[in-house]
Amino acid sequence: MTNRVQQLKNAMLAHPREISLERALLYTASHRQTAGEPVLMRRAKATAYILDNVDIAIRDGELIAGNRTVKPRSGIISPEMDPYWLLNELDQFSSRPQDRFDISDEDKQIYREQLYPYWVTRSMKDFINGQMSDEVNAAVSTQIFSINQTDKGQGHIIIDYPHLLNNGLAKLIAEMKTRCAEHQDNVFFQAGLLLLEASQRHILRYAALADQLAERCTNDTRRKELQSIADISRHNAQYRPEDFRQACQLFWYMNVILQYESNASSLSLGRFDQYMLPFYQSSLSRGHSPALLKELLESLWVKCNDVVLLRSAGSARYFAGFPTGYTVILGGLTENGRSAVNMLSFLCLDAYQTVQLPQPNIGVRVNELIDRPFLLKTAETIRLGTGIPQIFNDEVVVPAFLNRGVSLEDARDYAVVGCVELSIPGRTYGLHDIAMFNLLKVMEIVLLENEGSAVITWDSLLRQIRDKIRHYIKLMVEGSNICDIGHRDRAPVPLISSFISDCMAKGKDITEGGARYNFSGVQGIGIANLSDSLHALKGMVFDQQRLSFDELLAVLKANFATADGKNIRARLINRFEKYGNDIDEVDNISADLLRFYCKEVETWTNPRGGHFSPGSYTVSAHIPLGAVVGATPDGRLAGEQLADGGLSPMLGQDSNGPTAVLKSVSKLDNYLLSNGTLLNVKFTPATLAGDGGLNKLSDFLHAFTKLKLQHIQFNVVNAQTLREAQQRPQDFAGLVVRVAGYSAFFVELSREIQDDIIRRTAHQL
Repeated sequence: MTNRVQQLKNAMLAHPREISLERALLYTASHRQTAGEPVLMRRAKATAYILDNVDIAIRDGELIAGNRTVKPRSGIISPEMDPYWLLNELDQFSSRPQDRFDISDEDKQIYREQLYPYWVTRSMKDFINGQMSDEVNAAVSTQIFSINQTDKGQGHIIIDYPHLLNNGLAKLIAEMKTRCAEHQDNVFFQAGLLLLEASQRHILRYAALADQLAERCTNDTRRKELQSIADISRHNAQYRPEDFRQACQLFWYMNVILQYESNASSLSLGRFDQYMLPFYQSSLSRGHSPALLKELLESLWVKCNDVVLLRSAGSARYFAGFPTGYTVILGGLTENGRSAVNMLSFLCLDAYQTVQLPQPNIGVRVNELIDRPFLLKTAETIRLGTGIPQIFNDEVVVPAFLNRGVSLEDARDYAVVGCVELSIPGRTYGLHDIAMFNLLKVMEIVLLENEGSAVITWDSLLRQIRDKIRHYIKLMVEGSNICDIGHRDRAPVPLISSFISDCMAKGKDITEGGARYNFSGVQGIGIANLSDSLHALKGMVFDQQRLSFDELLAVLKANFATADGKNIRARLINRFEKYGNDIDEVDNISADLLRFYCKEVETWTNPRGGHFSPGSYTVSAHIPLGAVVGATPDGRLAGEQLADGGLSPMLGQDSNGPTAVLKSVSKLDNYLLSNGTLLNVKFTPATLAGDGGLNKLSDFLHAFTKLKLQHIQFNVVNAQTLREAQQRPQDFAGLVVRVAGYSAFFVELSREIQDDIIRRTAHQL
């Protein structure tokens, strides 16, 4: 690591995270002046006002300018989405168990006296709450499912970066002016033009600031760097980039600008090694030093960690560790189906090996065409132990998108938003994280409803579970679609939309159905616990008849605290096979019920004319979702977490090794899980040591590809190291681990999530 990159990294992490009210105050000031105008224009004017007036800074040593807040890693608020949770938690931010922020007493008073009173009854949350039926609210309150995205703007999307970088802002503005002239009544085009022009002005503000700093700078080297930032910014405000540094700078400016428009997670980065390659090659042809270009990329990777998201305490339990979702995807396929790995693919991993921070959340696309050197480079990076990169399988994902009506060329161009959510860059608005569905809670409800039944059978039990899943999917869809309409009517994003096909051709915002592909992504969670529980129940009650159904139910209701409860629990855990060990009898329960869930979900449509898309990943929701489920027949205690990941086995139950885990997951119909899946695997560092360890991991990834799994990710760390980090967090501030579909600083996680990571089975190859 160069001194510059080390200093940038140290400076970013040197101070506590704070909450900034600046965006909220500027947004509100504009909103007060635009009453009666169309929502699209009000949103555009508010964002433009922020871009013109927000404080900006260029930090010491930066090669790439642009920050969402002057102070690093500050959280910003969006009271226009939901002012209520902010008011309720003002005094808890600095002491809550997860994702803490400092906020001054002065800012608390400003929020209570200025921001909150204005946004009460005006927020998107008010609209959504007013539309929800009592039945949907009741289901949400018991956490059978959750409706997400009710308190934040549009995220989980990848803009068309090639469109931005290959044209430049001036050309895009000229095109938008033409559309405005041709469609004078179209507010979407007017709002888009206003924001593109505001983006130009915002970039020029950095050019002026760099000039000012250069004039005052006494260090010749730094003065030249600041002058370069000024020159590049002036160029980027008008023209397409000509080299790698200009491209990285425009790329980052637009990321910051989009954060002002939509304060949301997972405005992801797409196939960086594909669209940035021409600019990298241009720099090489101009004689730019490869070492300097690597330092530039490392600087960009550091910048990705400057944006952290402020979530409510409840949301932070589901998305713990500030997952921003700056997800980069490397490798994969070209439009004509050949390997897309290139020199920049390698450099992106090399730069990450230097920086080793949670962001960007890098993923690698693998397929049967991937060459061994890149697979080894991927394995080498995984071995560092940060959980990055995660792996996605083209052999599954491309057919999954074809199954959803995506064209072959678009399917081959897929990338990932947020954690593991699958998307087509620049063409999809997928609301990928709109809901989570607690499959184990559904089973618990069915078991309790059958108490005292004299005619309960194994087949009738499965039939009732399917019927109940179908019933609650209907309610989940109802709630999700109300939230969808809330975003359309209260939170459109005309700037993001101007970079999404086919919004320009349709003249519509993404929230109104302007995108080419319109999905709503919902996650089925708890499949491992569900199959383990049903397999044990079948054996204990129906096959072996050791207990009647009511006797087992009584033990579960007592949380195994009956006279024989301890022995019954031991039998349920140890005498019945568990998912994740390549045993058909239990794995097939998972496969059948997850397939049923997916087939039910995909029948439903959303207000944008698209279909619901099923997935199976938990982020960190396996902990709060487990907290609302009582004891279950797999031996799990009441309130205990669910299996992590989504498709991962329950903690400690995968006893037949990592290959058996792959085989169990391969029996699921992974082609149906088009919104994304998550499989966690943990290895001891010793098993991956040396060249032999790298080759074993590469072979394991090849097996993963052949077995047609969709996703896998790794923690490579000793449990003892993590326990020491719990005891001495000050000595492990930079320790990065894999949580769910993202990585985070271990010491910034709550104790319950830390313990979950420690307890995951550590495999050997």
